[in-house]
Amino acid sequence: MRWKALATDFDGTLAEMGAISPPTREAIAGFRQDGGKIVLVTGRLYSDFSGLGIALDEIADVVIAENGALLVDPSDGTAFSFGEPPPPNFASELIRRGASPVTVGRTIVATIEPFESLALELVREMGLEHQIIFNKGAVMVLPPGVNKASGLVAAAQRLGLSPSDFVGVGDGENDHALLQVCGLSAAVANALPALIQEVRYVTTEPAGAGVTELIAAMRSGALDAAVDAGGIS
Repeated sequence: MRWKALATDFDGTLAEMGAISPPTREAIAGFRQDGGKIVLVTGRLYSDFSGLGIALDEIADVVIAENGALLVDPSDGTAFSFGEPPPPNFASELIRRGASPVTVGRTIVATIEPFESLALELVREMGLEHQIIFNKGAVMVLPPGVNKASGLVAAAQRLGLSPSDFVGVGDGENDHALLQVCGLSAAVANALPALIQEVRYVTTEPAGAGVTELIAAMRSGALDAAVDAGGIS
């Protein structure tokens, strides 16, 4: 098996409506039994997954949460944060100015469109260097230089791998950086058109079914056959 690892987004990619289908779980289990590594790279808070009833150690070797700002080993809960969060009053001031909902993680502060202007205004007023990253209506405020790509680099190092060992798959705006650092970029069929135009492989199926398809192609060598046959642009 040429590809040693898979880096996958969660919502709209690995999962639909917060749930991972049994066939996708089986595909993940088979890949890991073959020695493959799975890194889940998501904009969600790590705490979200307990509410979804998902045992992350069953589907991932490393979790990158908060859009790159938090690395967690799901086997024992060991966690590392990257970058400094905004000041404590940043979120409360966003709320005071009318943003809703506002979510606070260890490092990330997030809201939704159309409150990006409020977030940017507050970043400027407080003299912060934080950046704003978008994803299908979500507005994420993160430290400079922190994104899914930086998170994957940290995860790869923890696993003793290089980002070039990974096939990366996603569906949204915030997946661009992640896929650019992977050895092979892929998108599920339901991905945003702009992402589909950038990647080297697009699954025929959407979301979890697409990831299941991708893992099967990785394990069988069909993914490499597609490259050799010119099926990847």
